[in-house]
Amino acid sequence: MMNGVIVVNKPKGITSRDVVNKLVKVFGTKSIGHIGTLDPMATGVLVCLIGKYTKLGSIMVNHDKEYIATFKLDVLTDTLDIEGKVLKTDNKIISLEDMNGAIEHFNGLTYMQEVPIYSAVKVNGKKLYDYARNNEDVILPKKEVTIYKLELVSFEDEVKIKCKVSKGTYIRALIRDICAYLGTYGVMTDLVRTKLGDYDIGDAYSLDDISNGKYKLYRLEDIFDLDVRYINDDNHKQIYNGNIVKDKNSNYILYKDGDKEIAFYTRFNEEELKPLIMF
Repeated sequence: MMNGVIVVNKPKGITSRDVVNKLVKVFGTKSIGHIGTLDPMATGVLVCLIGKYTKLGSIMVNHDKEYIATFKLDVLTDTLDIEGKVLKTDNKIISLEDMNGAIEHFNGLTYMQEVPIYSAVKVNGKKLYDYARNNEDVILPKKEVTIYKLELVSFEDEVKIKCKVSKGTYIRALIRDICAYLGTYGVMTDLVRTKLGDYDIGDAYSLDDISNGKYKLYRLEDIFDLDVRYINDDNHKQIYNGNIVKDKNSNYILYKDGDKEIAFYTRFNEEELKPLIMF
């Protein structure tokens, strides 16, 4: 089985799941997943995990993300983006000084962000977008998010921002909140994820490139600052059985038998590591 991480430059108009389905055909395995869903209208970095590496999602999902987003003032839709149903409009005049003030307010801010109703977050075991589609009332949950960095890129007919945010931040909701701070509405018109963790959009491959065999498959040694250790007579049974390893110094250990990967261990307490992947 093929194992690895591949960085896709997701095109506009398809879901993240559509990307995975295309990769399934290319690599001939159904064992493929992705980190950090991108809406159909969004483009950019989508990190996909292949084979046994799908188990890395549990530790890679916490990576920070960077985006360039464009939005339109004075409009509110049910989806918080331009593709939704218009709910409200406004004609408030927002100056460059006003916008810079809002950007400064949110730059570096940690706050409780209300989750968009058109999202896959579950309330009482049911996804929020199902409540929306059925016109059912629901109290929208709030999640703590951090806007590590927020910059104004341009302020013309539409507004363009660049941001670095924590896991779980909805850029549609950030735009909503920036506009609410200004006393108006706003909807996202374009979104590009430029970075996820250490993976930049310059590292991403188009689906056409991947279909034509032009891509890089990242290995564990490329992803983590890990120790590579080899199977010997003393640890053979312990590692092949996936038993706990005592080690206070290494957070990640890749065990090999010659060139063959056997197990990838990650820390779970101060003194011990356990296998995340058994190859």
